[in-house]
Amino acid sequence: MRSILLSLLGAVGSCLAQTNVNSYVASESAFAKAGLLANIGPSGSKSSGADPGIVIASPSTTNPDYLYTWVRDSSLVFKVLIDQYTTGADTSLRTLIDEFVSAEAILQQVTNPSGSVTTGGLGEPKFNIDETAFTGSWGRPQRDGPALRSTAIITYANWLLDNGNTSYVTQTLWPVLELDLNYVMNNWNQSTYDLWEEIDSSSFWTTAVQHRALRQGSALATRIGQTSVVSGYNTQAGYLLCFLQSYWNPSGNYVTANTGGGRSGIDANTVLTSIHTFDPSAGCDATTFQPCSDKALANLKVYVDSFRSIYSVNSGIASNAAVATGRYPEDVYMGGNPWYLATMAAAEQLYDALSVWGSQGSLTLAHMPRLAQRSPV
Repeated sequence: MRSILLSLLGAVGSCLAQTNVNSYVASESAFAKAGLLANIGPSGSKSSGADPGIVIASPSTTNPDYLYTWVRDSSLVFKVLIDQYTTGADTSLRTLIDEFVSAEAILQQVTNPSGSVTTGGLGEPKFNIDETAFTGSWGRPQRDGPALRSTAIITYANWLLDNGNTSYVTQTLWPVLELDLNYVMNNWNQSTYDLWEEIDSSSFWTTAVQHRALRQGSALATRIGQTSVVSGYNTQAGYLLCFLQSYWNPSGNYVTANTGGGRSGIDANTVLTSIHTFDPSAGCDATTFQPCSDKALANLKVYVDSFRSIYSVNSGIASNAAVATGRYPEDVYMGGNPWYLATMAAAEQLYDALSVWGSQGSLTLAHMPRLAQRSPV
């Protein structure tokens, strides 16, 4: 039954069973969206000084100073907004999305400490909110940004093509996309700082989002007749998928988040990867670590369990109940505390898994034999 999976993986709080989840999501979604829009320039209530289409990480300028725009964060924010726009959930977002595209096209051309547009500058993680280069010390390059920006814009491009706007795609969006996709194709096998900006090695998150970007980029390129790049994108995507398998730790039954850093490798990085690359049509494919795959679920259990004895807030909670989770067990940043984003990511993976489970009727969990082939009710 579904309750077996929820109980053993312990990532959805019992409090959710005591409330009307649908009504909570409806009210919270509006509140969260308002907060998100407040951080987008130039009109967001918390984005004073930010150029149009620029997403600020935070208005805070001290402890920590996050009044900058990150390529990764901005792309993930606009992936949500583009999804809402293209599915018809919010048709008022068109101008904001076009401003984002224009802002990112400008940032691509800004020479920065990582290089110029032709010498590695696309790997620069963050910029000032007036679209100038941030020149201070930082963990650079971070090679997930171009891939995430591509994924967001490709969704928009496909919607425009479906609605007859080919010229904007080919003349405005494709030049931005081609720069990013070519960067991914040519640099994916170089070291990168991870999404926490701490470890310079190879990152499971980065490898996975790069694979997704090249696959979707190849499909879009084919659709608009840019066939000269398709073979290269497909070839490198194949290599990326092969490399993605090397992060799996068969003895520990979890995904090692980074190839360096001297830590266990148990990390929210891997859970965020699974939900970001979720594709319901892929079922429980283990090679892409889909949320309901045996490897992704085994990894989730190891990740969640690793926090049961670390945080005082988890003290006394049963081993089959939900706990708060953080970035990784060894984390000491800001005291190394639980984090809503990480805990909710664990829950989201379970909801994604349950969605596919319900549609296909069963799951086969080879790496979690106690759960093998149970069916949902």
